[in-house]
Amino acid sequence: MKITNEDNMELMARYEDNHFDLAIVDPPYGIGWDGDNLEDYNSTTCDSWKGRKPKGYKKKYWDNEIPNKEYFKELFRVSKNQIIWGGNYFGLKPTGGWIVWDKGVGMPTFSDGEMAWQTLTNSMKIVKMLWAGYRKCEETNRIHPTQKPVKLYEWLLMNYAKEGDKILDTHLGSGSIAIACHNLGYDLTACELDKEYYDAAIKRINQHKAQLRLI
Repeated sequence: MKITNEDNMELMARYEDNHFDLAIVDPPYGIGWDGDNLEDYNSTTCDSWKGRKPKGYKKKYWDNEIPNKEYFKELFRVSKNQIIWGGNYFGLKPTGGWIVWDKGVGMPTFSDGEMAWQTLTNSMKIVKMLWAGYRKCEETNRIHPTQKPVKLYEWLLMNYAKEGDKILDTHLGSGSIAIACHNLGYDLTACELDKEYYDAAIKRINQHKAQLRLI
């Protein structure tokens, strides 16, 4: 597992064409979801979260714009196949191969889920996994405003990756994909540009590995 604190364009420039078997990436959607957007919640599906407020993520403005064409050109160059979260925001070529994550939100102010564009099949798949933003009922160690569950990445790997595949992630964020790759034995190369997120993700990953060693 190779995880660096750098710009993803610098990382990808070091690799030859088709070096990675599968890129699983979660780029900025350009919708401003890079900090706390609500002061509190009036309802929750999980008793342990009733009455709590968002964690106070600092506004960092990384979600103001989507990646440029050069990013996608490099991503497609270095990876044989791709799963791209938020693909519906990026003007990618038409495909039937969508993954729809049903979050079980049930609130009119939030999307019911997220969509990933993928190149491995031409069929749509729906994965149902409760998350619901700050009301999540699992993985209480939340360190990133757009953090996705480890179990979601494990589902992606189990359904779309093959044994021995080399995995690329250009936007590490909270490090959920790194924990999933560690759990399932995949070789991951990833980077995160923001030093604060990078340090928090590395700490989270190391804590997870330490806990597994104690079991």
